[in-house]
Amino acid sequence: MANGQTAPKETPEQLYEAALNLVEQGQPEDALKKAKKLLAQVQDGGAAQSLPALTLLGEISVEMGVIDSARGYFEQAATLDPSGAIPEAMGGGAEKFLWLAQLSEEGGKESVQWFEKGVAALQAEITALETGEHKQSLDEETLLLMRMEKKRKLANALCSIVEVYMTDLSWEDDAEARCENLITEAVSIEDETSPEVLQTLASVRLSQERTPDAQAALKRSIDAWSGLDPEDPAIPDFAIRISLSRLLMEAKMEDEAMKVLNRLVLEDDQSVEAWYLGGWCQHLIAQREQLSKEGTAGDSGLEEDVEAAMKGSRHWLNTSIKLYDLLDYEDERLLEHAKELVGEIDKILGPEDEQADGGEEEYDEWEGIEEDEEVDEEMKDGCQRVPDN
Repeated sequence: MANGQTAPKETPEQLYEAALNLVEQGQPEDALKKAKKLLAQVQDGGAAQSLPALTLLGEISVEMGVIDSARGYFEQAATLDPSGAIPEAMGGGAEKFLWLAQLSEEGGKESVQWFEKGVAALQAEITALETGEHKQSLDEETLLLMRMEKKRKLANALCSIVEVYMTDLSWEDDAEARCENLITEAVSIEDETSPEVLQTLASVRLSQERTPDAQAALKRSIDAWSGLDPEDPAIPDFAIRISLSRLLMEAKMEDEAMKVLNRLVLEDDQSVEAWYLGGWCQHLIAQREQLSKEGTAGDSGLEEDVEAAMKGSRHWLNTSIKLYDLLDYEDERLLEHAKELVGEIDKILGPEDEQADGGEEEYDEWEGIEEDEEVDEEMKDGCQRVPDN
């Protein structure tokens, strides 16, 4: 600066705000520098000052994919606030425990222990909100929204424990009983059970071979958001709906799965997994229809609807294979299965007609996508064509 003056030192509040803004602007490296400056300023000021900086550093590190550093910051935060008793507004609360559960190197029991600490902290926060400890500082609407958010986090944390017991700890003698107790508790927490919790309920019921109960839970999950506008924040995240489509296929609800997948490829036509699942789902639909027609009168050829499902399946699968190569996707099992399914279809229908590649007939990338009231034409028109190789 002019006349030898130095720039005024940024306050902790300014550094924190600047780091948050940089994160929102997609500049995590610069945000990390600001957050480190913040920690250097406040680390001798006690837990109340250090916790916001540590939590922020942990979250920025997760975004950057630096998992070891993220884990270290959250562990420091957990040491300063071992029960999550410090309010979330001051950097305390359950969030650090939930992150540590997800970032655990060992997984299994260690993840469950961190989730359980997060659950205990959330339960304490909800009790405080319900007993009126915050009434003097917050209005009723804000209190209601905070309660809803905390209850949803609590229900999802319980579902995360269920998922650990269904995977890493499935060998435990009490795994099934733990899953049942946890999912029952999760379902009872929210005034209106969230789609994510209902999906976990369906997953548990499928593992118990209670398919009708799983189907009922999945229908409730879809009904909660399927009629909402595409931009509505109540619609589950893309990855959650990908998981939903898999559960629907497992529950033999292929038609409902295709409606979900139609919507997903309209939102992101570069999703290898969505195109692959759509192809697999239509393959299952073709098999189902073919099986239902066996033994009926008629010629020995393919029924029109079976052939249409096979063609749609092949198109979706080939699109996933094309995108796999284009995007350097890394799930080799997905690629192998997609190619295997295409090979089966080619044996029945013959090789795919390549006329579109340079011929007069334009390639229709939307073949196999149902045209119904749930498909937003504006979204369809705005999607980019999948590039030809």
